[in-house]
Amino acid sequence: MAMLSSEQLQFFNSQGYIVIDSFASGDEINSMMKRMQQLVDEFDYSSTASIFSTKNQRQLTDDYFFDSVERISFFFEEKAFGDDGKLKQPKQLSLNKVGHALHEIEPAFKNFSSSEKISSLMYSLGYKRPVVMQSMYIFKQPGIGGEVVPHQDNSFLYTEPQTCTGLWLALEDANTLNGCLWAIPGSHKNGLVRRFLRDENGVNFDRPSPSYDQKDFVPIEVKAGSLVVIHGDLIHQSFENQSPKSRHAYSLHVVDTVGCKWAPENWIRRKVEPEPLFVG
Repeated sequence: MAMLSSEQLQFFNSQGYIVIDSFASGDEINSMMKRMQQLVDEFDYSSTASIFSTKNQRQLTDDYFFDSVERISFFFEEKAFGDDGKLKQPKQLSLNKVGHALHEIEPAFKNFSSSEKISSLMYSLGYKRPVVMQSMYIFKQPGIGGEVVPHQDNSFLYTEPQTCTGLWLALEDANTLNGCLWAIPGSHKNGLVRRFLRDENGVNFDRPSPSYDQKDFVPIEVKAGSLVVIHGDLIHQSFENQSPKSRHAYSLHVVDTVGCKWAPENWIRRKVEPEPLFVG
């Protein structure tokens, strides 16, 4: 069942990430992108205009964000709205992401997320009873696709011991022009620098972000269908999309549920326990 070779595992353990080319088929990509297009077309944005920002967390403390854990919710780019509060361009070009339960609710996403190859991958990484805690469809819109500041996935999806792995699937080619991922190779070995906590006042980080030297980051340019596997402590980011082409991606975050505990102060508080990908 194991998918990764010993060389790939060695690279992942030393660098904190690995790229698996041609992980998703053209059919899988098309079915996810087509379904997302339908969901967006059907979405009535006048009912909510929740903006997702990794810079300004104040916007996130509303119920819409918290409830998105077990729903399909739509989050706009910060630059999507004009001073009059209206969208500057069509909603299809204004969304930052859709999350966080696509993998549970929508068949096109569920089929990929719970596929044998995802299970095999998690098995190779040593997972015993992995669950997908969240899924996101990220648009990275032409011109306004916002930057994602340097962060670690374990900050948001904390278990003791830490077990989060990010799976980032390129649905379109991702390069330095349209906002590909960048990472600091080996940075996962330095441990977790801060946590994103939820309390009665909403959500916040427990300490400020360290400053990073941009020259330490390397770009992870990939073709559509490639999967980037990201260690939960790897420092990674992406810049604004300043190109005329979008950079759609589908992202999953997986944690283990054997021999570790989901932190109650995480922002995700589910009413229903997630189904495991497998029980090892």
